[in-house]
Parts: sequence; C-alpha cells; structure tokens
Amino acid sequence: MRILPFTARRLALLYFIFLLPFSLSAQDVLLIYNARIVDVVTGKLKPEQAILVQDQKIKAIGSYHTLRKGVPHALLLDAKKKYIIPGLWDMHIHLEGQTLVEDNRVLLPMFFAFGITTVRDCASDLGETVLKWRDSINRGEIFGPTLFTAGLKLEGKNSIWKGDLEIANEEELNQMLNKLDSLHPDFIKITENTLHGDLFLKSITESHKRGYLVSGHVPLDLTIEEMLDAGFSSVEHASYLLRLGYDEADIVQQLKAGKMTNAEANKIYQGLFNQQKADAGFKRLGAKGLYVTPTYIGGRQLAFLDSNNHMRDSMMTKYLTKAYTSNYQWRIDRMKNETADQKAERKARYKLNTSQLIHMQQAGITILAGSDEAALNTFVYPGESLIDELHIFQEAGMKPIDILRSATINGARFLKKEKQVGSIDVGKNADLVLLDENPLVNIHAVTKIRGVYTRGRWLNRKALDDILWQVKQAKQRLDNSREK
Repeated sequence: MRILPFTARRLALLYFIFLLPFSLSAQDVLLIYNARIVDVVTGKLKPEQAILVQDQKIKAIGSYHTLRKGVPHALLLDAKKKYIIPGLWDMHIHLEGQTLVEDNRVLLPMFFAFGITTVRDCASDLGETVLKWRDSINRGEIFGPTLFTAGLKLEGKNSIWKGDLEIANEEELNQMLNKLDSLHPDFIKITENTLHGDLFLKSITESHKRGYLVSGHVPLDLTIEEMLDAGFSSVEHASYLLRLGYDEADIVQQLKAGKMTNAEANKIYQGLFNQQKADAGFKRLGAKGLYVTPTYIGGRQLAFLDSNNHMRDSMMTKYLTKAYTSNYQWRIDRMKNETADQKAERKARYKLNTSQLIHMQQAGITILAGSDEAALNTFVYPGESLIDELHIFQEAGMKPIDILRSATINGARFLKKEKQVGSIDVGKNADLVLLDENPLVNIHAVTKIRGVYTRGRWLNRKALDDILWQVKQAKQRLDNSREK
C-alpha cells in the first residue's frame, strides 16, 4: 500500500488536530494482508492473515483473496508477515495540573507512538477538563487515545491532593455523587489520604448502587475483602495487597476498636512477610473477581534513583516541559536524606512487591497494566512507562501472552467493553498495532512498532516519529514562552 507522506508541517502546531497520512471516510475500507494476527483471547496466532476494516471496525478476518474483492489498490496494506496485536491500554494515568493544561494536551497523541490507543485516567485536579477532552476525542475534534476517566475523585477533608471532592459525612457524599452523575464519569475513584474507613466503605456502597465501577486505594482500617463485598472493583497499586502477607483482618479490627494506631499498623506491615498467608488471601480475592493495577514502574524509578537520576532520559530532555518535570522534585527532595539502610529497604520493598505478581495472577486476580504516569509521579512518563511496566511484568515471571492480555482484553473486560474493543475480532473497533517481532515470544516486541491503526487512520512509522517530533516542538515552544 502506498502511504502518503506525513509531514510535521501538516499538523496543527499545538493541538494535533488530526491531519494524518490519509483519512478514511465512513465509506472507505482498509485491507491489511499478509499479517500474523495475535489472538489475545486464545493466546495463539490466528490462521487467517487478512483483516478488512470498514467504518473503523473489523468487518472481516480471512484470506486475502477472499477479502480483496472490491477494495481499491490504494487501500491495501501489506503487513509483510509482521505481527498485529490489539492497541495497548494504559489502565492508570493522571492528566493533572491546573497550570499544565497545554502541557498535558499536547502529549495526548504521543501515546500512539508507543502503541497505546486507550487510556484510563484515574482522576485529578484537571478532572472536568479531562472529561471534556474525552468527549472531544470521541467526536474527532482532538486527536488522542480513547479516554476513560473518573474525572474527580472522592476524598476526606483537607486531603493533600488538589481538586478532590472532599466529604465528611453521608450527606456530602451524596452531594458529590450527584455532581459526578452530572459529569458522567466512566468509573468512580476513591482514595484514603484523609477519608476514614467507615465513610470510605459507604462511598463504595453508594457508588455501586448508582451502577458505577469503583476503583481506588485501600484504607488502613478496612480489609480488601470487605471492600470487595461492598462493590469495590479494582485496587490501584499492588503494594496494598502486601497486607495479605500479615494478619490484615486482626490489624483492621484493632484499628477500628481504637486499640492500635495507624503508625503501629504500618510498622507491622513492614515486618516479616508470610507468603503462605498472602497466597490464601489472594485466592479469596481472586474468587471474588478482584482486578489489580500493580503500577510497579514508579516504585522502581524511586528505589533505584541512587544509580540512575534520569536527567538524561529522552522524556526529560526532549518531550516533557520544564514546568511539567519540575513537579518531580517533591519526591526527590523527600528522599534526599535517606540513609543507606533506608535505600536498601526501599529496594527490598520493590522486589517484594513485584515478586507477588505471579502469586496474584495464579490465585485468579486479574491484572491490569497501568503506569500511573502523572506530573506528580517522578520519572513515570506518558506512553513509555507503560512499556516499562510490561517489561517489569516479564522480569517478574509473567508469560508474554498474559502480559498482552493485561494491556488489552483485561482492560476492556474491566470496563465492560469487551464486545466492542480489546481483541482482534469481527465487529470490534479497529485499534491495531503492527510489530516487527513476535510478542508471544518476548514482550520486548511491543517496542518494535511498524505502524498503528486507530480512529480510521493508519499511522506508519514515519507518522509516529513525526508525532514525537511535534511533541518535541511543542515542548520547546512552551518552555520558551515561559522564559520570556
């Protein structure tokens, strides 16, 4: 197939209003042939080697000679025996920062350069803006990945996080849920900085009653199991599940009775980890249908900061604005006086955390791949860190097919969108990534991207590189404008 040149000059300088290699109208088709199609459901390559796309959906999968009829030559794409996977999902990001609206918006197309066609935003102080971006993307007014978002999250009074919906009682909880109803978020996010367990649990129950999926953190004074029983859907950050290696139920009971302080509970949770006890807990949670987004990459970046300060990372030097990365400093400052023992403990905790991935998976807990990239999360980058997270999964012993599932069909199933997206099947949306190498052998193959098809457009390798170039130009423009 002849791909028309994709030059950066054809892009709007700041907002990437989708001027791309060629545009497919609702009547146009695209036939990708001579492909090795990865079926993330079965874990095998499909015997068919051609995908017919029409109206941005997969119309048929079969032989080239059968599907070729009636397709104009200009809309034939020879995959040259390369591998096609569904578009990747980053199931935990934050588009945040009231002073970083432009900085975040120009990054949206960057996800495509890493094969990511869908993201789940887990709430921030930019929540209402992000909800508008979601709708604009769906209308084709902004070029970016499909965006699911919680908008604004529930918290207690005087939370350290900006832009939360803070509540102190059930009346305020219902007021904030009414507000969220009016904003139409895709799920509810709840965190525990100042929100105590009893009201946290009530927040889960009431959100669930309104038909929402509920994601979030885990308060010290609740067990994960009682949260699940109340309607909780996913734990964000696998570090919370380390509590299963201790007497979680007893600790929670003592906290509720006022016989133990939070500091005392946290000290216990830093003690000797019991793998047998954790495995039993994981099995209970797996049987109840828990999803977990581990977000390991952030822990790795901080645990090994003494051997890599990341100042020469391409994201730091080329793509992220100085205003964006200046937010990284708060975590660096918080760690600068750590002793050698504290640094060693941080590394050990990271290794313990990642060692539990296989245990959770084997217990039936569904893993969701997410980076937790955000301006406030030091050296956790948009796009790139999701790929790093997948590499961590492999290092932890997860099989490549299960890693692919964590970044494709599992996210679709969690959001109850598996009939529309998440795998390469007839009738589903055509979000496709063409790889040079086989991801069923080594997940590193997801870095070998030849092209991405999304939202009715084929982005060849040059198109993806031009997106990166455009992000670089936007960074320079924003940095220069702020230095004047």
